[in-house]
Parts: sequence; C-alpha cells; structure tokens
Amino acid sequence: MNNNEELIYKLYTSFQNKDFKAIQSCYHEDATFTDHAFPNLKGKEPSAMWNMLFGNNDHVEITFDSVQADDYTGQARWIAKYPFSQTGRNVTNVIHASFEFKDGKIVKHEEDFDFNKWSRMAFGPIGFLIGWTPFFKKKIQKTADERLVKYIAKHSEYQN
Repeated sequence: MNNNEELIYKLYTSFQNKDFKAIQSCYHEDATFTDHAFPNLKGKEPSAMWNMLFGNNDHVEITFDSVQADDYTGQARWIAKYPFSQTGRNVTNVIHASFEFKDGKIVKHEEDFDFNKWSRMAFGPIGFLIGWTPFFKKKIQKTADERLVKYIAKHSEYQN
C-alpha cells in the first residue's frame, strides 16, 4: 500500500471513529471539495462539513472499499448509512470519491452519488416528485451552505 492509499484509509477510518482532528490532518490547507450538496468548499471547510454532518449523529455507519491511489490521484467507494437530519428518514448513500494529492495530503476531493436516489430516500414522496429538478438541487445546496456557514461561525477551529 502506498502513502496516498494509506491517507485515504486514514480519512475513512477517521470518519468511522469520528476523529475530526485526524480528518482535518488529511486535507491540504489549499484543499477543495465538491459534491451535489456542497459544490465549492475550500480550506478548512471540508473538515468542518464532516464534523457538522457526522459529529453529533450517533447513528451514522460508514464503510469503505475499492481504495486505489498513485502518486497524484486516488479513488474509493464508501457507503454512509444515517437518518437524514431534516426528515429522520433513513438514507443509504453509495458514494464514489476521487482525490488529488499534494505534499502528502488531499488537495482535491470530489464525490459523486445518485442524487435522485438520495433525494427519494431523504425526502420520501417530495424527493420522488421534485428531487430530480435543478430547483430542488439548488435549494439543497443553499440550505447546506447556510448550515455550514453557521456551523463554522460557532467553531473557531474552522475559521481562516
């Protein structure tokens, strides 16, 4: 196993252990993160997002596999099972992550998952009816961004 594969293992093992200092240590200071809900995070924002999403949720189950990396890029598949905070509905999200590395840390982290399937699990009938629309996705992004801004304002360790 090379150093970047070990870094990916450390990231997801830290997710499982809710070790948010270790998660933060995996990211480069110039890190970027993007997925369907959080499309433009940078710096300490990815670490803050993970803490906000999973830190106070005792019902999150994380598994991962298919870790591969070379000197520059990597990938993994991970599964997050959790009750969605806004509705209490159970979600099982299969996520494909890709990474770029710099100075032994993650400098770019992108995730992809089936947003339509996620919205049906998270929101039930409403997600089924409008979860596929650009309007719904923008609303999810706006709400997620507002929550993260408030979270960072309350946690000085994530402020730049």
